[in-house]
Amino acid sequence: MTTADTSPADAPAGPEPLPFEELSVPVPGGDLAVLRWAAADPEAPTVLALHGITANGLSWGPVARRLAGRATLVAPDLRGRAGSRHLPGPYGIAVHADDAAATAEALGLRRPVLAGHSMGAFTAALAAVRHPGRFGPLLLVDGGLGFPAPTELSPDELMTAVIGPAMDRLSMTFRDRDAYRAFWRVHPAFADRWTREVDAYIQRDLVGEEPELRSSCRLEAVRTDGVGVFDEDVLAAIRHLPSPATLLWADSGLMDEPQGLYDEERLARAALEGTGVTPLRSPGTNHYTVLTGEEGAARIADLLLEAAVGSTGR
Repeated sequence: MTTADTSPADAPAGPEPLPFEELSVPVPGGDLAVLRWAAADPEAPTVLALHGITANGLSWGPVARRLAGRATLVAPDLRGRAGSRHLPGPYGIAVHADDAAATAEALGLRRPVLAGHSMGAFTAALAAVRHPGRFGPLLLVDGGLGFPAPTELSPDELMTAVIGPAMDRLSMTFRDRDAYRAFWRVHPAFADRWTREVDAYIQRDLVGEEPELRSSCRLEAVRTDGVGVFDEDVLAAIRHLPSPATLLWADSGLMDEPQGLYDEERLARAALEGTGVTPLRSPGTNHYTVLTGEEGAARIADLLLEAAVGSTGR
């Protein structure tokens, strides 16, 4: 079992992160690192969970704790990030979708509940469409429903508009882990919501040696995946899902701004009736804390267990 480095000078609040197993799954180009929090009962359902564009599998740690052993949670580090940073391209949403299917097959998962946060939600939707019958119900967390990209923007301009601060971080170096922690602790989304679990997830991203630590995320992967979210097949996936899905959306955005990615008006314009997608609001959360915050993680855990009822995943 593995635990993460969580020893900051001023210890954050909250429970200690749950230990996890780290597995390797063969995919084209090498092995995908996969985190697993096993259920107490081997017959319990399984959730396959996909992270966001510059995140890693440990972002799902708070949800694993709230599942409390009632389901097994499997969360890969996607290609080009953290434990899977060594995997080569090609990158893109379709490649991640196929890696998710390969993970389910390699681990013997029978129609697991498929969940994704942010870019991981787009990946989950496309994986369900590309691999019908492989997955059970879907939970899309603040992602999965996209809108066409502004045609006047170049790919780099588009990436700057969508995740500019995250892209800047990928070219920075940090003298030690405390410096990386300090960088994140002033982020508006986390400023007063820092926990041991968030700290562990953030620290998993670091690679290199002091005094030149850096993010594990490969810039080429992030750029390709970010532009890929606006691909026609990716945007269309949510309208062709073979299984029912829930879209859990946060009130606030990536920088804790009042306007989130979704709201009632945007969802109404999206005309989701007849798609099998049920939108649900996650009040009081932003794009990050909808997954890592106490209330957000608890809501996700409940929705995953509800989705697992009657499924054949294990």
